Amino acid sequence: MPSPFPGMDPYLEGEMWQEFHETLAGAIRAQLMPRLTPKYVALLAKRYVLSSLDLGIVDVPANRVFYPDLHLVETAPVATVPAGSADPTVMAPTTELLTLLPDEVPLLSIEIRDVAERRLVTIIEILSPVNKYGDGFREYMARRRGLLQTQTHLLELDLVRRGTRITLRGELPPAPYYAFLSRSQRRPATQVWAIGLRQSLPVLPVPLLAPDPDVPLDLQAAVDACFALVGYERLLDYTVPPPPPDLSAADADWVAERLRGRAV
Repeated sequence: MPSPFPGMDPYLEGEMWQEFHETLAGAIRAQLMPRLTPKYVALLAKRYVLSSLDLGIVDVPANRVFYPDLHLVETAPVATVPAGSADPTVMAPTTELLTLLPDEVPLLSIEIRDVAERRLVTIIEILSPVNKYGDGFREYMARRRGLLQTQTHLLELDLVRRGTRITLRGELPPAPYYAFLSRSQRRPATQVWAIGLRQSLPVLPVPLLAPDPDVPLDLQAAVDACFALVGYERLLDYTVPPPPPDLSAADADWVAERLRGRAV
């Protein structure tokens, strides 16, 4: 059974996001490769971004264990000093907890390169929560500024509702999801696709070197391929509200209607 939603599944934005992120990158590459050969190739590029639990990588109920792990220990009884003892007894700690340390979160992007000279033609970035909070957001914006100073086209897929959007001049149309395309020859202009919760994901253009035409990326087909491969509908808990942020009342009612009668 596929996702119950016609477009992006908001339940993917929780604890399954990291796994879905990597699967989606692979599905996009698999879709593009036949359209790129023999002149171009799509490569997966992995990098790591430092993050920590308080950056809100995922939002799940506190009693659930997720990446990074929680360490739970049994509380030790408090020791007492025996009467008449010469040396005091060292008191046992009340409990033991973990310090929040930076964690390396892997991120995949898709690089379109020409085969003849290995030139980087287009980068497709799939934004993650780690790109949209704190140091991770600042690191991504610095990376983005560097890319925009080159001749590389940049296609950004923002399929996460929470967090800070990329910085653009002007006001974005209201939407839960976006796609952004910065063509090297049209900068600083950026094309924006505002994507509603209730609509299918769009077919987007992937620019190449002139005079070669754009190749299409069917984003909905890529997401559907992820569900067909992994079966996320078996792993997502549709009996609870979707991960934060809260939906509007109208969207929450629509989600409830989509899920009504669905087998658990």
